[in-house]
Amino acid sequence: MSIKRNDDAVSPVIGVILMVAITVILAAVIAAFVFGLVGGVQGAKVVGVTVNVNSTDYGVVNWQGGADMATITNVTPVIDGIDKTWDESVGSGGFTNVPSVGQIWYTADKIAGEQFVLRATFQDGSEQLIFNKQF
Repeated sequence: MSIKRNDDAVSPVIGVILMVAITVILAAVIAAFVFGLVGGVQGAKVVGVTVNVNSTDYGVVNWQGGADMATITNVTPVIDGIDKTWDESVGSGGFTNVPSVGQIWYTADKIAGEQFVLRATFQDGSEQLIFNKQF
């Protein structure tokens, strides 16, 4: 009695289907790049900031630095989805709404128990959330 041995792992039909599928996917990726469907994606800005709540429930923002901090033109505090302002009376040296490393800013509204977000505008016109936390 002789045993027939079959070394084929995949039938030729399945192999052809896989080759066609790979070709179609490769053509779609190349077409996306050629026709400009991919691109225009901006990278994230890098800004270091810490936020704490002080004993009176107001926010204390400490600017740490970051590669893109020098390009910030405006920072808006947002509490529970509503744009707020900074407490400009605390601190010294004049308030410009453009942070520098080591500065400490205070919110004009309490943030304890609230969703607190910092939205920054940069010199290139882009906006980005640089902090987002529920206190």
